[in-house]
Amino acid sequence: MMATLAATAFRPMLEQKEHNIRRTFAISVDAFIAAVQAAVPLMAGRPGRIVAISGIDSHQAMAGHGVLGAAKAALESLVRTLPLELGPRGITVNGVSPGFIETDSARFYTERGLKREYSPAALELIAATPVRRLGRGEDVAALVAFLASDGAGFLTGQTILIDGGLTIVSPLHRPVEDRRGMEGERG
Repeated sequence: MMATLAATAFRPMLEQKEHNIRRTFAISVDAFIAAVQAAVPLMAGRPGRIVAISGIDSHQAMAGHGVLGAAKAALESLVRTLPLELGPRGITVNGVSPGFIETDSARFYTERGLKREYSPAALELIAATPVRRLGRGEDVAALVAFLASDGAGFLTGQTILIDGGLTIVSPLHRPVEDRRGMEGERG
């Protein structure tokens, strides 16, 4: 089993530096391919599991996340393609795409990338999320553990979004306070 890391410069696409773009893809894509190439021989003769960690920015536009989102989308493409090569060897390949998870990175992005106070922003997300809480590292770890288990032996080529249902919520179903604010701005 394996996971992937990420790093990027949270800035507009037109301000991205070449070295930041190369570094982001090197960490998210190149390192994943190298890790898979090194791990596959170690899995010979037994069921193997590969789990990649993606991110919600792979399919949802986020300010300052353009390069990282593109790298994570490439990673998810590999998650869909690698099972063609590795499935016959008994190796599954899946991805996990966390939404907003309570981490230092989420706080950093909220405060520095979005220029918002973390606590009020987190409360807005909690109100808009069907499970009414933020995700925790333990939530992501439990999904990764399942994907690495024998129980997930017939699941491959999938990236599972774990966000408490936030991305299924229509913009029209935002908390009442948000709708009142929008109506007041129009009036």
